Amino acid sequence: MTPAPRIDDVTVVVVTYNSAHCIAGLAPTLAALPHVTIVDNASNDGTADTAAQAMPNALILRNQENRGFGAANNRALQQVKTPYALLLNPDCLPTPEFLAGLLAEAGQYPDAAIIAPHLIRRGGEVEVSYRWPGTHWRSRGPAAEGTCCVGFVCGAVMLLNMQVIREIGFFDEDFFLYYEDEDLCQRVFAKRKAILLAPHVTVTHLSRGSVRGNSPLRAEFYRGYHHAQSKLIFTAKHLDAARAARLRRKTLLLAIAALPPRLLAPVPRYVARLLGRICGLCASPPRHKAETGHPK
Repeated sequence: MTPAPRIDDVTVVVVTYNSAHCIAGLAPTLAALPHVTIVDNASNDGTADTAAQAMPNALILRNQENRGFGAANNRALQQVKTPYALLLNPDCLPTPEFLAGLLAEAGQYPDAAIIAPHLIRRGGEVEVSYRWPGTHWRSRGPAAEGTCCVGFVCGAVMLLNMQVIREIGFFDEDFFLYYEDEDLCQRVFAKRKAILLAPHVTVTHLSRGSVRGNSPLRAEFYRGYHHAQSKLIFTAKHLDAARAARLRRKTLLLAIAALPPRLLAPVPRYVARLLGRICGLCASPPRHKAETGHPK
């Protein structure tokens, strides 16, 4: 077993968008770290300024427009000089014990490409946010009890071995939001590199708590829109275009059928998300670029 990486061997990367309310949960731990990068996707709630004040140690990268999750992470990853990068959603509550646990796993498994913890929901239950690749087989069974190899882990928290990830490539920027983590894991899996789940390392994840802003229904609309678009992009990239076309038709019919009941007893956020999904399914997704193997 190699010595565990030290805290100065990792750069924490947080992508924000209207996430000023999350800074108070991040700052107690991140403000003490030597390498922290915040990439703000043109928030209108003062997120970047709030982060700069709460974490004067952090490098603040301010995008002039919302470039999406993958592209914003890529901007930070291109500047990382440490052996590891920890991607962390702003709606997570990191602790020193969580960081130490991940780094200990990295020392025990130095060849792993990605290491992830158990995500814990608000109520304390485990969020089973990992599995084998959906293109190969469906996972069944209870949550993991010991460190194990998996085919996918949620992008909310990922410890990246930068040497391995540079060889594979960073996030595919065709995915604006959703499925960019699944695409990355799929490419890691295809290269037969290890993706590890360390269930004894835990962090609280306030799922769907990253974004507020002054237009919550607009945010829900775009959640639905980008989820639909990204699912089609992923299917076309990793399966085939014909299957993506069938998926579009089937999902669009189901979404249209679900709309009248939603309108009869409307919950505004669900209606907005469903309308976004329908628009996303009707729009043409961006054409996938050929994989270069280099970070974007």
